[in-house]
Parts: sequence; structure tokens; C-alpha cells
Amino acid sequence: MKAARLNEVGSDFVIEDIPTPEPGPGEVLIRIGGSGACHSDLHVKSGEIPGVAFPHTLGHENAGWIESFGPGAEGNGFEVGDAVVVFGGWGCGHCRFCLGGKEQLCNTFLWGGMGPEGGYAEYMVVPSVRHLLRADGLDPVEAAALTDAALTPYSAVKKALPHLVPGTSAVLIGAGGLGQYGVQFLKLLSPAKVIVVDTDEKKRQTARELGADVTVDPRDADAAEQIRTAAGQDGVAAVLDFVGIDTTMALGAGAVDRLGIFVLVGLAGGSFPFSFFRFAAEAVMMTSNWGTRNELEEVLALARSGRLVSAIERHPLSEINEVFEHLATGQIPGRAVLVPGAPSSNG
Repeated sequence: MKAARLNEVGSDFVIEDIPTPEPGPGEVLIRIGGSGACHSDLHVKSGEIPGVAFPHTLGHENAGWIESFGPGAEGNGFEVGDAVVVFGGWGCGHCRFCLGGKEQLCNTFLWGGMGPEGGYAEYMVVPSVRHLLRADGLDPVEAAALTDAALTPYSAVKKALPHLVPGTSAVLIGAGGLGQYGVQFLKLLSPAKVIVVDTDEKKRQTARELGADVTVDPRDADAAEQIRTAAGQDGVAAVLDFVGIDTTMALGAGAVDRLGIFVLVGLAGGSFPFSFFRFAAEAVMMTSNWGTRNELEEVLALARSGRLVSAIERHPLSEINEVFEHLATGQIPGRAVLVPGAPSSNG
């Protein structure tokens, strides 16, 4: 099969012919319909996320069709040819996190595309049918992006929902591929006024089209004041930071009001000096790491209802290096999905 392999830190992906994997006991072989190009893989590629053994096939946002079952995997309600969406936060299956329904918190290097081989290929092995969800009419290319680009902000928004009662405001920082879904989930699931912060006017415009009530350019000298004015006397009840650099964390943490919550989603490596007098009284600061399988089921239900807008670019696997170059330079307005077997846009 064709696979886009990363042979060492800092290198380009190389399209190689490697053996098509055979599913072992309990495993399932998936023919990839689409695999989302995720910004976190840029951090793997650059070596900022250590621990990946090279050469390796990345790709943790996946959907496609069941190709075959390993011994013992049959008879679980799925059949060969079924269109499926792959939950990628694989865990050991028996620790307290996994048994509590939060496999994505078990061990990062059990995730598909991190330790096991991922979906930047024509086929991939999924270790258990419990990681499969029915596509049920969803296009596997668009559904692939939902497994992280939509699931991650959905889980983050759910953490903020108890704070978002009528009359409150939420600030969302970073209206890229994840943030655009975040805007939609805030509008779908909460009564809060949504204030979106981004340096890119096109992304601010997209956020307004998706329902944002107010948009702010953080480069404005009075950006913090614009947020305070928009939030009104009740202040900001929740901030979701999809960037995660020092300046966005400082802006967000400064905006949170008493009893509010700051949810950090972005992986940019920034920090904020959390202390009694630097943060609002009895406010909460936390991270949000991907989402659960059940939350992915909820995201898929929203997608089937037609209430989610997905800005998807489709690219053949052969264009993976161009896709990641554009991803690194902020040239992808929504989400790029790699489609094995698709013809090159360059002919």
C-alpha cells in the first residue's frame, strides 16, 4: 500500500510502498477514506512532541470502510464494507481512565498515529471494534475531521457549559480549524454571548458568519477593553484558548471574571503565572485534551442533523508536504483532509 512516512524529525514526508498490514486478534483493518492533517502532527514533525519512533505513519483523524477483521473481531455488529469513523484516543482498556470512559487520557503513545501506525496511508489497523463508530450517511472525508478538529472543541466547550448561563459571555481565542467548530458549539449549546479573538480578518469574518456576536483583533491597543465592553457588567464567564502562546493566555486569563473558567486547548507551549492576585477570585484554569468516544458520538449526531458547518479542503496523499507547509504558515482556513487514491490537483 501507499503510505506517507516520516523517517526522522524535521524531514519531509515520503510516499512509500509498504506491506498492507494484517489485522491481528481482535483488530480491524480499515481502508482509509480520509485522514485529517492536524496541527499537532506539525509538533511531532518538528520534534516538539518527543517519543514517536521513526520511521512512522502519522494521522489520527480517520474515517473509511472496514476491509477485514482479525480473529475474534467478527460478530460485533459491524460487517466488511461498513463506513466507519475511527475514535483515535486509544487506551489500554483496563486502567481507571479507560474504564471511566476517558481512554484519551490513558497514554498518548497508544493513540492511533502516535505509537501505532496512523491513517496517512491507504489502510490502517484499529486495535478494537470499540474504537469504531458508524458513519451512517456521513461522508468519510468530512467525518474524518470531526474526530479531532470538532471533537476537541466540543469537549472543551462542554467543560465550560456549567459557567455559561443566560446573560454571560464566552471568549474564544483562535478561529482556525478547531476554533471555527468551537464557535458553532458555543452557539448551539449555550446561551452565552460569543466573543471571538483572532489576528486574521478573514477568520474573524468566518467567525461572524458562524454566529460570533463580537470579534476582536488582539493587536488593537484596546483589545482587552473591547472584550470587557462586549461582555458587560457580568463579565466573561469562560475563555477557550485555541492558540496557547503567552500573549493569548495573558489576554484570556485577564478577561476571566470571578467564578469563571479558562480552558487551554492550544499546544503552542505558552504559560501564564497562576497566582492568587493574578487570576480572578475562585476562577478555574484547566487544559482540555481531545475528547471521549461518547462525545464523538454526540458530535456525529450534530453533524447528521445538518447543524455543523465544515470547511474541508480535500487533498491527495501525494500532496501531504504541501498541505503541511500551508498548515504551518496558516494558509488553511478550515481543515485539510488527505484522501488516498485521489488524483493530484496538479494533474
